Amino acid sequence: MSTVIKVEDLGKLYRLGKVGTGTISHDLNSWWARVRGKEDPTLKLGSSNDRTKKADSQYVWALKNINFEVSQGDVLGIIGKNGAGKSTLLKILSRTTSPTTGSFKAKGRIASLLEVGTGFHPELSGRENIFLNGAILGMTKSEIRSKFDEIVAFSGVERYIDTPVKRYSSGMYVRLAFAVAAHLEPEILIVDEVLAVGDAEFQEKCLGKMKDVSGQGRTVLFVSHNMPAVKSLCKTGLYLKFGEVLHQGPIENVLTEYLAENRTVAETGEIPDDFHRSAGTGEALFTKVYATSISNQKVKDLAFGEKFRIHTEIELHKDFIDATLCLTIVSSTGDPVMFIRDSLFGIQNSRKFDKGTVSIEIDMNVKLMPGNYSITAGFIQTKTGFAIDWVENVYSFRVVRIGYMGGDDYPYYTVHGYTEPESNWKYKQLNS
Repeated sequence: MSTVIKVEDLGKLYRLGKVGTGTISHDLNSWWARVRGKEDPTLKLGSSNDRTKKADSQYVWALKNINFEVSQGDVLGIIGKNGAGKSTLLKILSRTTSPTTGSFKAKGRIASLLEVGTGFHPELSGRENIFLNGAILGMTKSEIRSKFDEIVAFSGVERYIDTPVKRYSSGMYVRLAFAVAAHLEPEILIVDEVLAVGDAEFQEKCLGKMKDVSGQGRTVLFVSHNMPAVKSLCKTGLYLKFGEVLHQGPIENVLTEYLAENRTVAETGEIPDDFHRSAGTGEALFTKVYATSISNQKVKDLAFGEKFRIHTEIELHKDFIDATLCLTIVSSTGDPVMFIRDSLFGIQNSRKFDKGTVSIEIDMNVKLMPGNYSITAGFIQTKTGFAIDWVENVYSFRVVRIGYMGGDDYPYYTVHGYTEPESNWKYKQLNS
């Protein structure tokens, strides 16, 4: 496959709180350096885009030293935390802003869907905006007409197609915008997190369309915080952190790197007071969550086929009559592998928890496939499902390919699924 996007040493520098460099002297210094073919002295002042640290410079690198290539027909997933530089990169590739340093080359027409409102004129109707976008992409009226009915049908806004788009809801807006971008046959389709505005059904529809687009030999750049969507759609990945590329390659490897980097794990199983809790009322707090062998030895590695236990301790600040403990085993790519709760819990058969600290031990009679896993723990109100305490990815462990106690090693190069349940197989010869 030929290369359709090539990015070399790309960087974008901003001055905090200002438009431009802010002073005539800085502007003159930058201009004089360019005239002499020297490096812009302003570029030496920029600090990394780490929002958690106090700024030590007036300038910040939103992107720095970005290098990658995208092949024709590839679907590249660009991931990273908010502020990592994902949207800035897409704006540069869409040519809505220019880089400070470096360059990029792109072959073919680019259609971008970066944020609700991009590319549409609010006073024009949906119909007029379809033709306007097509003209911007270099298509003739007859080419746009041939796709018009398909675009309207996909968007589901036929009733409002002659209404000015400023009257649209954000969901209607993004439906039409995506339909236009995907159906007017650009060689490169760039989609930012904007799809989160649509409902679940439309998001599934969009993911399917992007798969079709890549199958036709066109290229897709996709930014999302929805890791399962990225995993299902993308072939390769680019992980940005503080404006720099931390990891790139096959999407499975990039997702594993991203989730491992951003997983706030209490490695010892002891949960500190400042541990980030995703939700909860504070009326109860997990103080310990960890895995052990059947002999109650704390483990970070389990053999293939080895049974194990999960131990938790909860500090209760009052008595509870209607509460449920639940645990989720999560894969390295963020997929929930299994969800368990005490079978005795329920509206008709609630367990009483007295104020104080409660220790709970759960035998896990399941054979996990080789891979990296973590435990998410929740203490919830049984009837409503509201969280009293909820700690995500609180303890990590892995299952290795070596068999347990003389058992068979995992025999295949590729791991199939997450669990291997016990099963009863019956064979019958029907004819000879």
